[in-house]
Amino acid sequence: MSVLPLVFTSGWASGINAYAVILLFGVFGATGVTDEVPESLQRTDVLVVVGVLFVCEAVADKIPYVDSIWDSAHTVIRPVSGAVVAALLAGQSGSLPEIAAGAVGGSTALLSHLVKAGTRMAVNTSPEPFSNIAVSTAEDLGVAGIITFAIFHPLAAAIVAGGLLLLGIVIILFLASKIRNFRRRKAERRARRRVAATWPD
Repeated sequence: MSVLPLVFTSGWASGINAYAVILLFGVFGATGVTDEVPESLQRTDVLVVVGVLFVCEAVADKIPYVDSIWDSAHTVIRPVSGAVVAALLAGQSGSLPEIAAGAVGGSTALLSHLVKAGTRMAVNTSPEPFSNIAVSTAEDLGVAGIITFAIFHPLAAAIVAGGLLLLGIVIILFLASKIRNFRRRKAERRARRRVAATWPD
């Protein structure tokens, strides 16, 4: 079977939490759960490094505004990670050219990263931190669940990942429209106040 569904799913998940994707694949490969994982992702040094980075992300991602700074720093890291993981998976299976796999994984990771970053910026407008923690935890569990599911049912997992990606894009477009309308109304109110302040008594 083509590795494309697994490549797509790993790309989507990498855009949300690249370190979790590498860690999960590495652990699944090292423990013999699957033979789809290349040796390079199963190395102990790789697992230790991504494990530490995963913990850092798990903490930073739950702190309002720190998560947005973290997301900005990972605008390049997540798509590159998605492309590398996809290329390695393709090289392991031999059913898909590595360059094509890297393009799919990287572009999918970039899209899901932009959705994640945009959503978190909207969540950060909430005055309390609990919504931030809830969204971050849901993202972590979602990545873990979809990668585990993809190991055993890659096509079904890819369909789920595609649906989540489309849903995220729709939500971001909706939020962007709301924010634009809010800013326009705010600018209009400021303009009316300035006119009222300069109007002669």
